[in-house]
Amino acid sequence: MSNPALLVLYGSQTGTAQDTAQRLARQAQRRRLRVRVMPLDDYNVANLIAESLVVFVCSTTGQGDPPDNMKNFWRFLFKKSLPVGSLSQLDCAILGLGDSSYPKFNFVAKKLHKRLLQLGACVLLPVGLADDQHDLGADAVIDPWFASFWGKVSTLYPTLSGMMPLREDEPLPPTYMFHFLDDMQEKEEVQLRIPMDQTVPSQSHPFPARMVFNRRVTEPSHFQDVRHIELDVTGSNIEFAAGDVVMMRPCNAPEDVQQFCQLLKLDPETRFTLSPTDNTAVPARLPQPCTVRHLVESYLDIAAVPRRSFFELLSTFATNKLEREKLAEFSSAAGQDELHNYCNRPRRTMLEVLADFPHTTAELKVDYLLDLFPEIQPRSFSIASSLRAHPNRIQVLVAVVCYKTKLYKPRKGLCSSWLASLDPAQGDVYVPLWVKKGSLKFPSEKETPVIMVGPGTGVAPFRSVLQERTAEGRTANVLFFGCRSKSKDFYFRTEWEEMMEAGFLTLFTAFSRDQEAKVYVQHRVRDNGELLWDLIANKNACFYIAGNAKQMPASVCDALKEAFQQAGGVSAEEAEQMLATMEKTASLR
Repeated sequence: MSNPALLVLYGSQTGTAQDTAQRLARQAQRRRLRVRVMPLDDYNVANLIAESLVVFVCSTTGQGDPPDNMKNFWRFLFKKSLPVGSLSQLDCAILGLGDSSYPKFNFVAKKLHKRLLQLGACVLLPVGLADDQHDLGADAVIDPWFASFWGKVSTLYPTLSGMMPLREDEPLPPTYMFHFLDDMQEKEEVQLRIPMDQTVPSQSHPFPARMVFNRRVTEPSHFQDVRHIELDVTGSNIEFAAGDVVMMRPCNAPEDVQQFCQLLKLDPETRFTLSPTDNTAVPARLPQPCTVRHLVESYLDIAAVPRRSFFELLSTFATNKLEREKLAEFSSAAGQDELHNYCNRPRRTMLEVLADFPHTTAELKVDYLLDLFPEIQPRSFSIASSLRAHPNRIQVLVAVVCYKTKLYKPRKGLCSSWLASLDPAQGDVYVPLWVKKGSLKFPSEKETPVIMVGPGTGVAPFRSVLQERTAEGRTANVLFFGCRSKSKDFYFRTEWEEMMEAGFLTLFTAFSRDQEAKVYVQHRVRDNGELLWDLIANKNACFYIAGNAKQMPASVCDALKEAFQQAGGVSAEEAEQMLATMEKTASLR
């Protein structure tokens, strides 16, 4: 049997599945296999019947949903019209990336595995279920899974064992070559253009929205800086409903861009074009020609915490003995605990790693930049306003991420810090954005009551729905809001008070630090069991929870079950069953 061509297809939301797929592709290259790697939605799924060997690497998002770049593939694969044995020629394997702290752990990989078996595919090994919660992260599953996969491939294709693989310390060819342009060639400004056509903004064609205001809404003495930001989307054709999210792609901080260019001895104003070394397309987001500044500021994720693959690639350039040994250790399976201590626990960035390995950084070839550094990923924010109340506007509530680790310099969230730094009072500021459907869906029936639990910035989507429901004259709205202090971080207090006065809102608050005993939203839910039982059992109310505290949703659900037992007189099992039914019928989100 001749050697196969390997196809690696990935569904990735934050870039982890993409990185894992590329790692596997590099292992295939070292085994001298022909390999292609691409997002699932870039692949013509009708060609799957002609493939011989495919690996699917998929993450799971939200409530067990597939990532954005595999949604079309997902719809196609689950068409009922697909013949049962249509993939009987296909040898494949599935690797899932998930987080076991979420209820639908690796749901996409499990469902894909089941569907491929239904279509007659030969699945070479058990589905890999990598878990972010493992002490060593996803690699604890990925490493042995890769080893099993190559073992199976060697058995299937015995001729592979006769080929001498490339050494681990030999650099593979770069994906792209840089061609620097002469200063004399006419310069072209890289700038955001407001699209003149009528297309709806998307990831590939974001809309540059003008920032209207950027206000801090927490007291100056409060430890957390939270911003209320408004963006003008006039002329964008953007429409959204309560529960939808706005997507933004941030830029690196100017001082980081400067340090990066100094470390790599690059002139930020130099312009270049890219040409692929194989049949890979040049990234659509990079203009041709492009300046080094634009590449580093808007594309390369230099402020990310590096993954193991970064060290694997970096080690191939190292000539300094000490640095080479350390990079090899960080790249090895045995060195993962050491790597976690160096990188993940203190949240050390790629830029800081380059500064820590000066000899290797000096050896870096510019052609490898797009192999070493991932693309900056878009961030999502719940939309905190309604078009009914604020036409042609999108408002968001953003907590600026900043915290200390053992490193001297505070750690900062890339997107929240970038947004906080933008000041429309200093001149026009534009934020490229697009809108995506959210996982929260609100009832269309006018009489259905809505109960919302939104502590902290989790209240953002509920402000959107309350503005919408108020405009439509719907009065059956209950909000549980929690924060630290009534005087420091009570977001949208005036608005809630106005809605209450007008008869559109029943509000319960929990200010955790305003008294000796800490009070949270789950306590308020438990205290108001009679009202909640009446709304849910007798009036078919929908119940929503939003917020980023990991234990909070589970604590609120426990409080709700207690309320059912005390106010409704049901048993613990019946309360559990009620909650399960609410989840199934989407009246608990």
